[in-house]
Amino acid sequence: MGEKKKLGKILLKQRLVSQEELDSLLADQQRLGSRLASTAEKSGKVAGKDLLKALSEQHGLPGIDLAQVVIPLENLELIPEEIARQHLILPILVKEDRIFLAMADPADRRVIDEIEFVTGRRVFPYVALHHTLVTVIREAYRLGERGEAHYIGAEVPPEYLASLGLERQGPAPSTAPARQSEPAGIVRDPSIPPPPEDELGIDDLAARTSGSRSSGSAHEPFGSQVAPLPRAPRERPEKPKILVVDDEDDIRRLLVRVMTQKGYLVVEASKGLEALQKVRDEAPDVILLDAMLPEVHGFDICRRIKGSKRYGHIPIIMVSAIYRGWRVAEDLKSSYGVEAFLEKPFKIGDVLAHVERALEGRTSEVPNTDDLLSQEASDILESGMQAYRDGDLDGAIEQLRRGIAVDPLSFQLHYHLGLLCGRRDDVFEAIHELETAVDLQSRNFSALKNLAVLYQRAGFKHKAVEMWERALSAAPDEETRQGIKDHLMGLL
Repeated sequence: MGEKKKLGKILLKQRLVSQEELDSLLADQQRLGSRLASTAEKSGKVAGKDLLKALSEQHGLPGIDLAQVVIPLENLELIPEEIARQHLILPILVKEDRIFLAMADPADRRVIDEIEFVTGRRVFPYVALHHTLVTVIREAYRLGERGEAHYIGAEVPPEYLASLGLERQGPAPSTAPARQSEPAGIVRDPSIPPPPEDELGIDDLAARTSGSRSSGSAHEPFGSQVAPLPRAPRERPEKPKILVVDDEDDIRRLLVRVMTQKGYLVVEASKGLEALQKVRDEAPDVILLDAMLPEVHGFDICRRIKGSKRYGHIPIIMVSAIYRGWRVAEDLKSSYGVEAFLEKPFKIGDVLAHVERALEGRTSEVPNTDDLLSQEASDILESGMQAYRDGDLDGAIEQLRRGIAVDPLSFQLHYHLGLLCGRRDDVFEAIHELETAVDLQSRNFSALKNLAVLYQRAGFKHKAVEMWERALSAAPDEETRQGIKDHLMGLL
């Protein structure tokens, strides 16, 4: 996210306070020893909604209004109350392998890494107001102890509750000054008009915004991109291939040099996304993987690789200077499928011994699995396309999810699944899948523009601007670039 912006400067820029008011708030903050946002909220000088927008800009993440959420209290079983209180975190939504987490400090990567490790799920952080989060954590865990099924925010409208089959029991909890707002649970920027209903889930959904049509029709979410033809079988090299992944240059170079001297073919990566691409492109025989990596955490890389038919057979040897002890090692083996775990600083002899042990099952014959599964993934994508053409949207989505289980590093499967989820109005599912697609192909214009529109529809103005700017750099022609520039001027 880069250097964190100063909240006071953001409040001034957004004209939420004057310089005199900010000076007064800063003096109160220093006297009380509290956060600036909490000081401003308690003073009544800045509305909670405006503070959330400012915090969202400060952290570069969406803000969540806890007065507008419905929280299934079974979520709380994942995080003990004392941990939630200590770190001011609250699981708002748990969906398959993801946790949507309200945080007072979403920049605390250490807490996010620990939650991901303990739960085995990927964390999506949202910033929440400190004072409100303290209150909701206390109330939500209290309701959970009483056996209640849901926490219902003070401003959730009755019609939204009715759509969930719920109704409020007793008075609404008080978490912040009342205000009029919409029931989405996420702070939305009122300057962003909702796009037309048909603007999601189709390949040209951003074309009307950018002023240029992309390949694809208004009725075909898959556009002109089709599944690749199966590749010709690759011959397995005589020498084993080792993928070394570590963001510490000295350690990575040391491992590369040692493995090369032992006669192995070696490829290297310093970041998480680069590592996933090397797994897909190089088909290594063993992966030496650091846990703490930029972009994608090592645990998430393990989960993606070991959860797939196509790559799950590759042995992973994980190393870490952060996670230590035999319990961590056992959890990594049982929950993430790693073959071995080494703590830094490690002995080179131990690394070589584990690599040799992992290679014991390597055969000289070229396995057919890789190419057969590529064909299987292609067949599944075609089945999903056909199901969509036949009007079976749910069936098409289910097919593509099955394809991702086969090949989790397939750009096309994640891209098309994102479009279909958008078509079904599962906006956050769509965002997740398109984010994954962009991770795999960072300059794919269609993925970037569709992701920009989805973020805009969800009300995440700053993320939408970021994606439109990235789409601008990848735009195919000048007419499209000019259209995006005009649209960005409207957003800014």
